[in-house]
Amino acid sequence: MATTNDLKNGLVLNLDGQLWTVTAFQHVKPGKGGAFVRTTLKHVLTGKVVDKTFNAGTKVDTATVDRRNMTYLYKEGQDFVFMDAETYDQITVLNETVGDNANYLLENTEVQVAVHEGVPLYIELPTSVELVVQHTDPGLQGDRSTGGTKPATLETGAEIQVPLFLTTGEKIKVDTRDGRYLGRVSS
Repeated sequence: MATTNDLKNGLVLNLDGQLWTVTAFQHVKPGKGGAFVRTTLKHVLTGKVVDKTFNAGTKVDTATVDRRNMTYLYKEGQDFVFMDAETYDQITVLNETVGDNANYLLENTEVQVAVHEGVPLYIELPTSVELVVQHTDPGLQGDRSTGGTKPATLETGAEIQVPLFLTTGEKIKVDTRDGRYLGRVSS
């Protein structure tokens, strides 16, 4: 348990059995009436963002979310198996929990897994990963100066837009937050 005076960014609250991360907060002391705390909360599982106001000094239930460095080992059916970097324990994370992050997940990728009471909540990828272009159509001669893009399939099966000059087999850097092409990687 904590009070609204203890709020800080990144703190996870347990409100009515749901986990919310504090992304912003502001203590307000108006001229009349009692002080209050205005917060912006992000749902840990769905990513939904809401604004919530608490009276100053109100008790809030905090949740312990343990962020552990883990290595992605392999896929088991639909689910993903990760190994804790410190204890070497292996955990299975459901496909729904990994979600779209699977588009940028290669074996031996280092990630952070957030765990609450033994249940994996979500995984955090590095901001960029290096992947090989599995297939892309060749660019036409003369297309290279226009700065256009074309679809490319990566080794993980993800499809992203890449510049026209890229060819199949090249290694590129991709932003894991929005799937944006960041550049070539020299071998």
